[in-house]
Amino acid sequence: MLWRMSAERVIGAALGMFVALFALVRANRSAAFDLAVTLKLQERDAPALGALMRAASWPGFPPQSRLIPPAVMAAWWLAGRRRAAAFQLAAWGGALISTAIKAAIRRPRPLPPEVRVVVAPLGGTSFPSGHVLTYVGFYGFLGFLLAEQLRDGPLRNVSVASLTGLLALVGPSRIQQGHHWTTDVVASYLLGTAYLFALVELYRVTTPRGLLQRVLDR
Repeated sequence: MLWRMSAERVIGAALGMFVALFALVRANRSAAFDLAVTLKLQERDAPALGALMRAASWPGFPPQSRLIPPAVMAAWWLAGRRRAAAFQLAAWGGALISTAIKAAIRRPRPLPPEVRVVVAPLGGTSFPSGHVLTYVGFYGFLGFLLAEQLRDGPLRNVSVASLTGLLALVGPSRIQQGHHWTTDVVASYLLGTAYLFALVELYRVTTPRGLLQRVLDR
């Protein structure tokens, strides 16, 4: 019950802040802030930092972005965790949410010479960041499942810590590489968090124990 109340508060707060940010971006009132943050992040041209940012973004580009999620779902399925595989598929739905919102707002991506764009400018639109939204939903839920399924120990700790680090780095990487504005990234973290908490809550209440608890609470 306490988890459910906390989850509902997090979901409500995250969605409320996302809507506010969406309105701000749609009114074109964040441009100066976005440009200032990007230029600040791109001031440091350290090779190690660039390599770290590229590594954080790498799983979100095709073909790996289309291979890793099915591989994870297949691993859950083959391990006999059919319910986990199904929920992991639902967690991949952040990519569809991102596509729908991009079509509605059609915000241009950052472009040279205003900012430095790593490798080459990407196609499509900028708001929200598909990388971040997909990562928070898919890899965030994967971290939750691993924390639930693995026993306490080095494997569990390293797995969850690695996924947490990936989620923390992907947002800055999208800005530093010049592919997204800061508000694109923040919006995706907010919407992704709401989506992740909703999935975790649904997963919890649909376990046999969760269903029994719902009956007893009536």
